[in-house]
Amino acid sequence: MIGTALSAALRAGGHEVIGLSRNPGPGDVRWNPALGELDFALLEGVDAVVHLAGASIAGGRWTEKRKQLIRDSRVAITSWLAESLARLDRKPAVLVSASAVGIYGNRGDELLDENSAPGSDFLAQLVVDWEQAADAARQEGIRVVHPRFGIVLSSQGGALAKMLPPFRLGLGGPIGGGEQWMSWITLGDVIGGIDHALADESLSGPVNFTTPNPVRNKDFVQALGGAVHRPAVIPLPAFALRLAFGEMADATLLASQRVMPVKLTASGYVTRHPEIGAAIAASLK
Repeated sequence: MIGTALSAALRAGGHEVIGLSRNPGPGDVRWNPALGELDFALLEGVDAVVHLAGASIAGGRWTEKRKQLIRDSRVAITSWLAESLARLDRKPAVLVSASAVGIYGNRGDELLDENSAPGSDFLAQLVVDWEQAADAARQEGIRVVHPRFGIVLSSQGGALAKMLPPFRLGLGGPIGGGEQWMSWITLGDVIGGIDHALADESLSGPVNFTTPNPVRNKDFVQALGGAVHRPAVIPLPAFALRLAFGEMADATLLASQRVMPVKLTASGYVTRHPEIGAAIAASLK
């Protein structure tokens, strides 16, 4: 979802974009991370690399097999990519390598910024290792930025797209009591933020990609219900989520993360959609 929108925006801005794909189109490069297939010579002299690949965190219950897939699709592939870029004669100036606010774990009402300590659950440790996997590029002088994505709002995919069908039927409501904080950002601001990070040489390391206005789940669902003109009063209890999704429910749907975009804001980026009601409305257009 992010890669498609980013590629279109960069091309519209006059940039040449080379996609890395298992099924490449015209002008793209074939890659298959599982088999280590990529002709890195084709990337000699590119200005920047944006790495967004990774199996879905919310794709189902976290069995041990699923956890290994999630880990390998992030840590192993990022390490392989970073080491390969580090060996180029003409290295990119910057690598934007995806990350997530899941690094903070379940933190209640605590205000979190890029200097906050990581959590201790599976997802938090995964993100720690995911960011460290880019060290080979960092050590060779490539500026590495880790956008720690919050919940990305788009009707085209992600959490919002999954929530829309029940909410449009009037079946939406607060999750697990609704007191947990949700740190969110629109797809438009993700694209704007990445474009900003590519150009701004002052940005490096972890950068929270959220708005300055996280909201509690109960307020998020009220805003979503209002946007689709339906009540949002049917609760989804925590025990039902844990029964259905196990560990994944606690780490994602029920976790409270009140994250602030301190570095992104300090670098001069101005959020296009800072308020949840207007942001959801814009995301549904």
